[in-house]
Amino acid sequence: MLTVLKTHLPTDTPIIGCELAPYVLLRRSDSTLTTEDLPEGGQFEDGLCLRSRWYRSVNSRKVAVCSVHPNELATLQCIGCLKAKVPVHKSYHCTSKCFAASWSNHKAMHARPPNSGRDENGQEEEVVCYRGSGGAAAGDSWVEVGRNRSYTPSPEDVGHILKYEVTPFDSHNGTELETPTCVLTGRVIPIPTPPTRNMLPVEGSASTSAPSNFTVLTYNVLADLYASTEMYGSYCPPWALSWAYRKQSLLREVLSYQADVLCLQEVQSDHFEDFFAPELQKHGYTAVYKKKTAQVYTGSSYTIDGCATFFRADRFALVKKYEVEFNKAALSLSEALSAATQKKAALNRLLKDNVALIVVLEALEGPDPEAAASGKRQLICVANTHIHANPELKDVKLWQVHTLLKGLEKIAASADIPMLVAGDFNSMPGSAPHSLLANGRVEASHPELLTDPLGILRPPSKLCHQLPLVSAYTALAHPGVASSANPELHRQRVDPNTHEPIFTNYSADFNGTLDYIFYTANSLVPVSLLELPDKSVAAGQNGNGGLPNPQWGSDHIALMAEFAFKQQ
Repeated sequence: MLTVLKTHLPTDTPIIGCELAPYVLLRRSDSTLTTEDLPEGGQFEDGLCLRSRWYRSVNSRKVAVCSVHPNELATLQCIGCLKAKVPVHKSYHCTSKCFAASWSNHKAMHARPPNSGRDENGQEEEVVCYRGSGGAAAGDSWVEVGRNRSYTPSPEDVGHILKYEVTPFDSHNGTELETPTCVLTGRVIPIPTPPTRNMLPVEGSASTSAPSNFTVLTYNVLADLYASTEMYGSYCPPWALSWAYRKQSLLREVLSYQADVLCLQEVQSDHFEDFFAPELQKHGYTAVYKKKTAQVYTGSSYTIDGCATFFRADRFALVKKYEVEFNKAALSLSEALSAATQKKAALNRLLKDNVALIVVLEALEGPDPEAAASGKRQLICVANTHIHANPELKDVKLWQVHTLLKGLEKIAASADIPMLVAGDFNSMPGSAPHSLLANGRVEASHPELLTDPLGILRPPSKLCHQLPLVSAYTALAHPGVASSANPELHRQRVDPNTHEPIFTNYSADFNGTLDYIFYTANSLVPVSLLELPDKSVAAGQNGNGGLPNPQWGSDHIALMAEFAFKQQ
């Protein structure tokens, strides 16, 4: 006999794109079981199994919700959006403060060509949105929408309640063992989407229509093993912090940018295998992955994150890859120390498991047709890294960046090849690692060189490299950055002193710039840059919010640059 003791389905996660997976507690004559003991579509040895059904309520209650805070009812609407024929759901706001914080984005939307009230897929939009709360009304009827244990809401489900029905079943004689047990969700709401980020042309750059141009994106996607409620729960609701929700939010965002090369950090190893690699492969991407060198116990299993580089298979072919394990460099350095105490101290400080992934790609459509016809290959080298995060270990950060650059110099010495160095460097503009990358050296007077207990940064004159690296986003500070909306507004999102973005990471405890895309200026030129979001988008209507949130799937933002090959 098989009996349902309890069925649980979170009622605070009925979001489009978020997989719903009910938890069912069962009792069999000889044991107590859960759905984890029974594979999807499977059955026990004695023929006992569960039959799952999903239903959608036929009735729906249409109410407007805030376009920024989808859990809040709308109290005002932007008339300018209606006149400009912006999608209607983007015109709603919950408070005047919310509307004021979003005004710059509204002005940008008003300036774009009208879409005649159609959504991104060209479908006619409803004039109303839906609030994700409220129970089923008396007399609601239901239509079946699924027969698997899990279910991902579709656009047709928006505004409706879902019902999950589970029944113990004997497959031998085809009989139900008890009456169905049901559980309801809240109302399904529209996908909370971040504001559109346009590409901003850079004055004097190559034509944006050149077929050989390519785009590179870097994005720390926040591994699930670090996405704790202790860290982000003060402003991010649990449903928006769950991996089931965030993975779909991240995938939609990444695909929307249509980048040719993706440099992702904090890609959890199991999520790379079962989500990122297969999903991005469906969209034409080839994957290369390097995980960190030590695993973390999450409470149920061991896993770790790493760096994943994806590239469009129709634009590039993989020529070679290099895996950089900073731990190996630390072991080599410690061997050069004579005293045993020095070796132990060096290993304790430098063994931090960080890695870098370097790929050499061949462009399938080169910038010079004549050179391509003669057999000359156009190569690019892309380095993707995640530098150590501890702010107290400034020497370790600088040592890791210096180690990476020395490796790239060896590649550059063997071939005349354009280079890109992207990732999460966990270093602010003006820091020693940033100075080394951007200026090719670190001044001996830099205050961060005072933190050097192992003596690995001495003499300062060795902290240099010969790669002509420039940070792509410094081009936003140039007067010639063009925008159909407000170029001055975009320059305000760049620090006037460092010319880097005001922030790329925004949480309750910290906001600032940690992510960069560097390029070799002798061989590449930036054509356009993905515009930066305003701080109010990350901070929320009361200024106490942060990332991730229902609109943004990570605590970092994505950066993307379009490059042209410089004519030699």
